[in-house]
Parts: sequence; structure tokens; C-alpha cells
Amino acid sequence: MGGELIGLVAVILGMGVPLGALYTYYRVRKLRSEERLAAIARGVDIPMEPELNQAGRSRRAGILLVSGALGYIATFGLIAGIQADRDIWTVAAHGMRFWSITRTPASA
Repeated sequence: MGGELIGLVAVILGMGVPLGALYTYYRVRKLRSEERLAAIARGVDIPMEPELNQAGRSRRAGILLVSGALGYIATFGLIAGIQADRDIWTVAAHGMRFWSITRTPASA
């Protein structure tokens, strides 16, 4: 595989994954809105969804940070296993640092 193909794939994935995520977010919101409007048209009482409190938002952010750090570690660990290169293990170790930061309890 030439360097041009790898670069092309990197650009396509780098742009395609965020666009796919944006489309999915838009589509889910649109379907929820249509479902709510159809229920209102039928006369069904729709309760308002409660806002997440600070603890809920913090928990969600923590889950995302931890799962992102673990994915980072696993990805570079897998690459290091395939390449058998010690320098790539150093990059995976940086993921451990980010993961340990997210696991540190916040001071009150």
C-alpha cells in the first residue's frame, strides 16, 4: 500500500466519521420530533424530559473520557503489538496518563 492510499483513507475517514456522526445526531433528533408531533396530534399528553443535573452531566463526561482513554490505549497497544515497536508503547502509555487523570477524584 502506497503512502498516497493511506493518506486518502485517512482524509476520507477523518472527514467521513464526523459527518456520519452529525447526520446520525440530526436524524435521531428529527425522528424524536416527528414522534412527539404525531403523539400531540393524537392528543396524547407528552411529559417534558427533565434536564440532567450537574452530577449527571459530570458522570456522562467522565464515562466519555474514560472510554476514550481506554480506546486510545487499546488502539496504540494493538498497533504496537503488530509493529513490535517500543516507541508506540510509549504513546499507549500516554493514554494511561489520560485515563489516570480521568479516574482521579475531584477535590471538593
